[in-house]
Amino acid sequence: MIYMLIGLVVFFTVFYLMITEKVPGPWATMIGGLIMALIGIINEEDALTAISERLEILFLLIGMMIIVLLVSETGVFQWFAIKVAQLVRGEPFRLIVLLAIVTALCSAFLDNVTTILLMAPVSILLAKQLKLDPFPFIITEVMSANIGGLATLIGDPTQLIIGAEGNLGFNEFLFNTAPVAVLSMVLLIANVYFIYGRHMIVPNELKARIMELDSSRSLKDPKLLKQAAVIFTLVLIGFVLNNFINKGLAIISLSGAIFLVVIAKRKPKEIFENVEWETLFFFIGLFMMIKGIENLNIINIIGDKLIKITSGKFDLAVIAVTWLSAGFTSIIGNVANAATVSKILGVMVPTFEKIGDPKAFWWALSFGSCLGGNITMLGSATNVVAVGAAAKAGCKIDFLKFFKFGGLIAFQTLLLATIYLYVRYM
Repeated sequence: MIYMLIGLVVFFTVFYLMITEKVPGPWATMIGGLIMALIGIINEEDALTAISERLEILFLLIGMMIIVLLVSETGVFQWFAIKVAQLVRGEPFRLIVLLAIVTALCSAFLDNVTTILLMAPVSILLAKQLKLDPFPFIITEVMSANIGGLATLIGDPTQLIIGAEGNLGFNEFLFNTAPVAVLSMVLLIANVYFIYGRHMIVPNELKARIMELDSSRSLKDPKLLKQAAVIFTLVLIGFVLNNFINKGLAIISLSGAIFLVVIAKRKPKEIFENVEWETLFFFIGLFMMIKGIENLNIINIIGDKLIKITSGKFDLAVIAVTWLSAGFTSIIGNVANAATVSKILGVMVPTFEKIGDPKAFWWALSFGSCLGGNITMLGSATNVVAVGAAAKAGCKIDFLKFFKFGGLIAFQTLLLATIYLYVRYM
């Protein structure tokens, strides 16, 4: 009991330090994880296991960070930013909508972390060109990435976990989760308009200046651009076909990055200096803390209570899974939530098979994990990466600023998902 109390105190203290910004996020999670190890909640083997079990996420991030770094050197992001801005004639709200739709579509068929790594630099560049606050652009894309990832089996790592545990195929996700993703995007865009879009005013001179820009002048290194385009295309094809070739997203990402570095003749030092190590160490510390919470059986205790409370009540059980998994996701992240709650569902589902469609539980977990990922900046890897990218560009997004908008969008979309589940399955 004393260990459980200490573990909870450490866990919530880390969140307090991050929310109040008394300690940078990477140091806060690392300190929390190491304290849990030092007092015996986890041992060294547990800590290393917690990290090794999620190495795919870390290596995927490293590979994509390197690829995006080299792609950015070509000036193609500036070129794309100018083209997009000219397409909507410099109208800021139309621009946000277009970027959001592109982000959601890409996230449905690519890894959403990859999508945000590509789209965040474009958004920041456009906001600066129009002399606007980049926050509405970045936060809308983060929400779009998490919502878009809900649409398909391959859109988010959580979907892959749920698909494997629930024995669900690509088309089943498309027909069951994609409708909620589409409706959630409509809700998101409506919120962005009323909160930010209608207040965005850009002088005609800036719009005219953007229309006069020559996008071709932004391209700096045509040779590197061609090399990066080929490698990046192969990496994306690998991501899409991963279910068939079974090479793993991390191996595909790292392979593309290393081949591109060698072809571009870059030295290791200049590449590794630009890897976002703070993001990686944030995840390492977080993984250690999650392992500590698992060792204390806190999640299992909650799961057992859930089974007891909802026993025999199919509709209540499905709705509880949706909202409880969203709550877990906001604290421990959507990947850890999907992996943990899927085990709970393995126990729950057989008791409800004769009452209703058991697949409703898996869709509930999918909605809770993906849409709940928008609640806090810890909810998904996408959020952490986007916040890091924004900070490097001078746009600081703290915990509360993220929560105020993300929590609102998550509540509305989760309510929508709950109604959808009730109408369709109960």
